[in-house]
Parts: sequence; C-alpha cells; structure tokens
Amino acid sequence: MPASHSMPFGAQPRPGGGVDFRLWAPAARSVALALGAQAPLRTLLATPQPEGWWHCSVDDAGPGTAYRWRIDEGPAVADPASRSNPDGVHGASRVVDARRFAWDDDGWQGRPWNEVVLYELHVGCFTPEGSFAAAAARLPELAALGITAVELMPVAAFGGRFGWGYDGVLPFAPHAAYGSPDALRAFVQQAHRLGLMVFLDVVYNHFGPDGNHLARYAPDFFSRTHHSPWGAAINFDGPASHWVRQFFVHNALYWVQEFRIDGLRLDAVHAIVDTGPRHIVQEIATAVRSATAGRHVHLTLENEHNGHSWLAPMPVPGRHDAQWNDDFHHVLHVALTGEHRGYYGDYTAEPLDLLARACTHGMVFEGAQREDGRRQACVPVPAQPLGTLVNFAQNHDQVGNRAFGERLAQLVAPEAALLATLLALLTPATPLLFFGEEFGAQTPFLYFADWHGELREAVRAGRRREFGHAVDTQGGRPLPDACSEETFAASRLDWTQADSPAGRAHRAVVQRALAARWQWIRPRQQMLLTGRHTARRVGATGLAVQWRYDDGQVLAMDLNLGAAPLAVDGPGPGPVEASPVFAHRWPADTPPGTWPAWAARWQIGPEITL
Repeated sequence: MPASHSMPFGAQPRPGGGVDFRLWAPAARSVALALGAQAPLRTLLATPQPEGWWHCSVDDAGPGTAYRWRIDEGPAVADPASRSNPDGVHGASRVVDARRFAWDDDGWQGRPWNEVVLYELHVGCFTPEGSFAAAAARLPELAALGITAVELMPVAAFGGRFGWGYDGVLPFAPHAAYGSPDALRAFVQQAHRLGLMVFLDVVYNHFGPDGNHLARYAPDFFSRTHHSPWGAAINFDGPASHWVRQFFVHNALYWVQEFRIDGLRLDAVHAIVDTGPRHIVQEIATAVRSATAGRHVHLTLENEHNGHSWLAPMPVPGRHDAQWNDDFHHVLHVALTGEHRGYYGDYTAEPLDLLARACTHGMVFEGAQREDGRRQACVPVPAQPLGTLVNFAQNHDQVGNRAFGERLAQLVAPEAALLATLLALLTPATPLLFFGEEFGAQTPFLYFADWHGELREAVRAGRRREFGHAVDTQGGRPLPDACSEETFAASRLDWTQADSPAGRAHRAVVQRALAARWQWIRPRQQMLLTGRHTARRVGATGLAVQWRYDDGQVLAMDLNLGAAPLAVDGPGPGPVEASPVFAHRWPADTPPGTWPAWAARWQIGPEITL
C-alpha cells in the first residue's frame, strides 16, 4: 500500500510524469531551479506566485532527479523541504516518489499507549555500521526483550558526517550517513512486522548553523522579537508566520504519513515561543490526530517548564500523550550519586521524599521554570495521570551532557544502576530505556558534532568553560574533543558486552521485569486513581509506595536504595493476600522486618484498611 504526503513545499512528482518544484522565498528577487548534481547545471527560471512562492514545472524530471535552488543569482543551495540529500546538506537534493515503496503492513494500526515501553537509540551509535539497515537487523532482540516502541534520536539531515541530530537543517531529509529514505522506510516496516512501533525525535525550536540558508531568502522564518538559546527564535507568531507554521505542521504529518511513524517526540518545546491564539505545539497535535484517525499515533514532549496543560491520558485534539519526566530522573540520580551541580541542586534536600512525590504525583516541580539552571517558585497543580509521564533512569541528555558521557553504571555500583533501571520500568508511568541500558553497557555516550572552522573552535571553547570543573575532579583527564571522530566512535555500543555473562544476566533481569509489567501493570493503567497514590519514607534509604486502582486493588513497591540491609518496624499499609509481581535481590526467605540492600519488591492485592 503506497504511503505519501502531499504538501506545498518541495518537489512533488506528478502522477502522469514530471515534477512540480515549489519554494517559499518571500525575500528573493529572482529564483532559478538548477538541475543536475554537478556542473554543467541546467537552469530554469522559476515563476513568482502570491505570498512569496516560486514555482517551476519540469516535464522530464522524475524520481532521482538532482536539483538545487539559485536565489538572486547566488550559489545554488539545497531545497529546505528536500526529501533526500544523499551528498550531505551542501549537496544537491533529489526528487523522491514515496509511492514507489511497497509497504506490506496494511493491517498495522500501532499499539495503544498503555503498552508503550520506549527504547531510545542513536542510529549512528547503535551498531558498528551506524545505519538504518544495521539497526533493523537488531530489532528482533528488542522485541524479544519486551520493548514495544523504538525511539530514534533526530534523523533529519544535519551538517557533517556525525552528530546528535538536534542541529538539523533539512527537516524532511533523512541524514544520508544513516541511509536513504527507503532505508528508513524499510526500518519502520521491519519494526512493524515485529510488533514494534517507531517514534521519532523532531526539532521544531531551531535550525542548525551548518547548511542553513533560510535567512538569505526567507528571513520570515525567524522571529524579530523572540530569542532562543540558539539565536533568533522560529517565527511562529509574527508577521508572515503562516507558512512557517505550515512548514512544521507538514513536517509532522510527513513523518507519520509518508514513513508511517507511530509517534513523535517534540524536542524542547519550552524553547518554542508562540504568543498567538493557538500555540504551534497544539496545532501540530490537532493536525496529526486528524490525519491519523484509526491509527495509534502518539505524541510526546520535552518540556523543561513542566507545563501539564498540553497532556491528556486519552488521545484528544491539541493534546499530547506524555512528557519526559526529568524530575524523576534527577531526584533518582541525586539519591544514588549525591551529585548537586547545576539542575541537580534543586533535588538535594531530602531526595527520597522528592522521589516519593515523583512516584505518586508524576512531576516534582510542576509549572516551575528555570533561571540560571535552577528552579524558581512553583505553581501548585494537581497530581498528573502517571501514564502521561515518561520515566527513565538514563537518556541521551542525562548521559551525553556530562563531560565524559558516563552511563549510570560507571557512576554507581552495578547493583544500584540495575535497581534504578527496574524502578523506571515498574512504576505506572510510561518507561524508557536508553540503548545499551538493558545489558548494563559500559561504553560512554558523549556529545559529538562534526563541526569545522569557527564552529568547531566555538564548541571546544564552550565545553572547556562548561566542564572545566569536571576535568579538575578527574585529575586532569583531558576533555573529549566533541568534534573528533574518535569521540563519535567511542560512543558506539560494544555488543560484546551484551554477550558477556554479566551482560546476559543483566538483560535477563530486565526481560523479566518487562514481562511482569506486561502482566500486572499494563492491563490496569486505565484504572489508576490519580491523586490517590501515597508513599512514605522507611528508614534512611527505604521507600514504600502504594498505587491505587478503582477496583480497590493496590500495587505496592518496597524499595531499599541503600548498600546495607534496612530494619523495618511492622508491615505498614499495603496489600493483603498479595500476589507477587516482581522481586529483585529480595529472596523469599528474607526475614520479616528486613529489607535487603539494593533491593525492591512489587506486590498487588486488596489494600489493608486501618
């Protein structure tokens, strides 16, 4: 079954042959279409149209045709809506006819939100080959583990050979180093054959600096009044913002329709400024919901401000299914490591109490914004439906934004790191694993970007300023060069670790935990009683949490985040006649009144009423 998305931007093959090329360039005086990958190029003048549009129809063009735009007789540049740029962002764009790909997943409608178990990966680092095809070959292992949704870090084309992907400049073109658009389609199709959804991280808060020529001919893409951490903000609410908004709305629709992507994660929406009557984040959600009716297509956010008004436990227009819960990660990280620099400083006062709140209420600092890295006064809001929060012990930001890219297993005892993973997997919140976490990977995940010239020097200087303290505490250990290919290579997973006895044992525990989640937690998600969950401290390192359901059942977790056994007085409130859900380092013959070190157990049953 063909899958394509029609949009006003870019190159659109006509059903009867030929291609229509359209460019929004309101500041251009003249526009020409340059056909061919290298000189001599065939140049055709484009026809101006209302509202800043330029059009060129070419009867003998078709799939694979190479082209660029030449504005005001300047250098030829890639189409900002290019579907393919196989020679990089400075090379020629290629015409793509998505209808030529033979999908065989007609019966695939995705999976409901309560079944979501996310696995975040970087395509370039997931396998030695760093390609869509190589990643697709490892998908059966993830399906067998209990993963239900693979989340790709951004794949939109960016400058250079390697990078995290958050500096994309051609939002519709998959990064050429990972493979062709059809290779990405084949990845998605293979995932669907295995019952896996595919989520994609998309960046709508800025463009990258390398290969971005929009300011030359479409300066209205950028706000005249708002700013972002990366410079001028995207213009979502100023004059001439209509087509800017449409560019990003169509980008979201393009991924979910033309590539049959099952979910989008919108990066850093707190950095998107839109004071208009309908925020662009809501407009995108409404458009996606309308265009994918009948499919399970999910929308998640990263929102440092912890705004909850964009979330809803059921799919509704304008709302998103969930938000990454940084609070859960940060307080868990502080409880395990004692770190207090930067945003971790917000969580150093009684971190176990804050972890209890994250487990029962979702967010810890609801509605709070950051200034100079620290939270400001909070605006109290009710507890959130826990399914609308994505909990994790690790992710690309929290590992990669460290000076040396250490995973949690490199910072704390292996028993502590595994327990943190299990805690993220076995709460009623939506869980996420960071690639390699399932087998206790020891490889770092560093920040890397293939910048050159002034950009490279600016990145190097910025990291020296940000992480000079880390170099000092590491005995003068040199800071990895973010722009070095060696740094990128060091971040690739070492799959021999997965096959080691320790790796297999670690993976087996994670697999058992996900099986327990599927059996006990997944079916009861819609029965959770928001605002009725409770937790209490137990000694210096213990936590007892009760999650309540509308049928009188309670899921109870007893957790000891300490390296020594914990003496406990009395059973406390919890389930009676409980069914065991999962236990880790908690033998059946553990004496009453003792919680073992680095241990947790989950039980479900009717609640004791005192």
